[in-house]
Amino acid sequence: MGANPYQYRPQQPLPEPEWLRPSKARAAAPARLRVLAAAGVSGLVSAAVLGDGIGVNLLLCALAAAVGAAMTALGTGRRIKPWHLTFAVAALLLCLVPAVSGSGGAATLAVIAAICVGSLTLHGGTRWVGVAMGSIGLWAHFLPGLAWGFRALKDRRFPAKARLGQVVKAAGVSLLLLVVFGALFAGADSTVADLLGHLVPSVEPGETPLRFVFFVGGAVLALGAAHTAAAPRRWDRTRTSAGKERGRLEWAMPLAVMNLLFGTFVVVQLVVLIGGHGSIMRRTGMTPAAYARQGFWQLLWIAVLTLLVVALAKYWAPRSTPGDRRLVKVMLGMLCTLTLVVVGTALVRMSLYMDAFGLTRLRVNVAAVEIWLGLVFLMVLFGSVLSTRRWLPRAVVLSAALAVALFGLLRTDGLIAEQNVDRYRTSAAHLDINYLRGLSVDAVPALDRLPDDLRTCALQPIAAELANEPAPSWYAISRAEARAREILAAHPVTWDGGQACRRAGLLDGRSEYR
Repeated sequence: MGANPYQYRPQQPLPEPEWLRPSKARAAAPARLRVLAAAGVSGLVSAAVLGDGIGVNLLLCALAAAVGAAMTALGTGRRIKPWHLTFAVAALLLCLVPAVSGSGGAATLAVIAAICVGSLTLHGGTRWVGVAMGSIGLWAHFLPGLAWGFRALKDRRFPAKARLGQVVKAAGVSLLLLVVFGALFAGADSTVADLLGHLVPSVEPGETPLRFVFFVGGAVLALGAAHTAAAPRRWDRTRTSAGKERGRLEWAMPLAVMNLLFGTFVVVQLVVLIGGHGSIMRRTGMTPAAYARQGFWQLLWIAVLTLLVVALAKYWAPRSTPGDRRLVKVMLGMLCTLTLVVVGTALVRMSLYMDAFGLTRLRVNVAAVEIWLGLVFLMVLFGSVLSTRRWLPRAVVLSAALAVALFGLLRTDGLIAEQNVDRYRTSAAHLDINYLRGLSVDAVPALDRLPDDLRTCALQPIAAELANEPAPSWYAISRAEARAREILAAHPVTWDGGQACRRAGLLDGRSEYR
């Protein structure tokens, strides 16, 4: 009889692509007791301190996971290189942002960047494909890491398994003594009670499911990091084909046209800088601020697209002879140099615009991206065009991580509020209270310096938001929020029906905060 066409046949897993096979990791060695203990500590720390908010607690959880990963890496004989340490410090620095800044956007960006940099730390990588894939490779290790930990626990020959019960008993007795005598000391002195209340995490019965989720999340993250350190995927070994070489004329003519166009723009900017600025203003009828606003968006896109052009030109560049390689260095080096002038021009225009109209988040973000792009072009010029060293991919990622960390640690909302308040106090410039009302708690110290009605109007949304929520514990609050609560406690702001905003000159004093 023939085969039954309706019979179930299990599907075979799809074979791994040929180009991806060289990067496959070796099997991870069994997890050691200290690695599992570090994962357990990470889970306990996450369950204890992550339920109330994000602050120093994020750094504590990251440190617990990093310890387990470091012990695993050292136990497998991996050699710790300076780049690994540099990326590890950058990841921990990013985890410090929520403890300093109260801006939700800055904290979210820093957390995402910290995970990517931490993943790259564990995987390593020198080529572009290794750095790019190593930054997101950690996500593929969470489930294998969890299974890796379970296998180690089930192994009967697990080292020091007999001592595990002793450790659990000692921890249980210690916790019991801490609770009993802590409660007695708290009842004997109200100051000790307040101190213990702020230092020790409080867990309500209804929060148990959420705390369990945080425990599992912290343990899985730690096990995933340790599994990555034990068996990282070698993305640098991924096979990538070089671009097809183009002829000199086909390759060089478009770049020559771009260099000519960029050079013309640079000459015009030099003329404006030397003495033609006033004549251009008279001819066009624009103010310096309007002239600056006219071009910085276009200049930003020019810099971004030029970076893409340089990458594609490098991919298809002629490289058969020494003359070809010299041509590549000259053409791309000239283009990168001229683009640096374009980036500088964009920064000058943004500076003029911010001097005229003040700082906003969008303007600060654009200026920060322009500065970073200028740094990237410098690194591309010296690392890819003028030399053959392989530090460029890692340096670009590190510069981006440090830029995100600096962006958060500087508390840009505070800088925006401070600059606008100073402009108002020194030159009576227009103050956009409606915009300042939407800033985060980072802006409270600067907004507190405004006159009475302006201060009340600007701080009402923040004061209402903080009043609706109890102050988190020391480990779950940013320094900016703690400072804002201190200021508003010393000089309270109350809802007055929008009268302060109307007296401040706003057409509509209504507010959704009450």
